[in-house]
Amino acid sequence: MTGTWIAVLATAAGCYALKLAGLTVPQRLLAHPVTRRFAELVPVALLAALTVAETFADGHALRADPARLAGMGAAVAALLARAPFLVVIVAAAGTAAGLRALGVS
Repeated sequence: MTGTWIAVLATAAGCYALKLAGLTVPQRLLAHPVTRRFAELVPVALLAALTVAETFADGHALRADPARLAGMGAAVAALLARAPFLVVIVAAAGTAAGLRALGVS
């Protein structure tokens, strides 16, 4: 078995253990207001960090790519217009692809 498969199996076991740990947490702990607030805010913060990292990261460097920034702007505009999620994705991808097709990179 290669090192890659060992890493995959170890990651799968870790994910299963984490899921099992979440299911065994006592209900009184989950009902605590601080825990509830934490569970509400952490996914938003992680998604925001991932979005920023994917927008500005280029390998190991940070780079402001105009096409990516315009795509992000189109997504924000669509979100502010309360567009459905699929429309937001298509607007962002279409804007970035259109600018790249015009030679903006």
